[in-house]
Amino acid sequence: MQEEVTNKTVALSVKASKLTAKALYKAAVAGLKLIKKAHDKAQTPQGRQSVKKLMNHKQATNTIPLDGETRLFDKMARKWNVDYSFHKTGPKKYLLLFKAGQADAVTACLADYAKAFVKRSKDRRPPIRERLKKAGELVTAREPRQREHKREAVRGDR
Repeated sequence: MQEEVTNKTVALSVKASKLTAKALYKAAVAGLKLIKKAHDKAQTPQGRQSVKKLMNHKQATNTIPLDGETRLFDKMARKWNVDYSFHKTGPKKYLLLFKAGQADAVTACLADYAKAFVKRSKDRRPPIRERLKKAGELVTAREPRQREHKREAVRGDR
């Protein structure tokens, strides 16, 4: 049994020593490909990015018009890990660009965004100017109090 193990060990070491330059080259190329792939993956930006960077991903993109707050969409997109970009088309009007491969994630993200947007609009307090205006109307609607000024006439002591 011991002789068999030593014979196999010797055979393996002989095979390893016969490693040719061609086999070594192939192994090195395969290793470099893995390293380059990991490096490229690390270089690909994630999340919100510029339109140019999104187009450099070399994938098909889709667009959706978006009205409203981009900050709220940012929060939801981080949750769903979506790669996207905004292109401003007007005041508070944006064009949302995203990867076509992430269409399912974007639709789920937009559903969450719509829920949050509706909730936020219901829960939102009126602006301070409107509240001050209402308070001023309430004060003017009440009858003003009449104040009487009382003075004592003390002229005899002078």
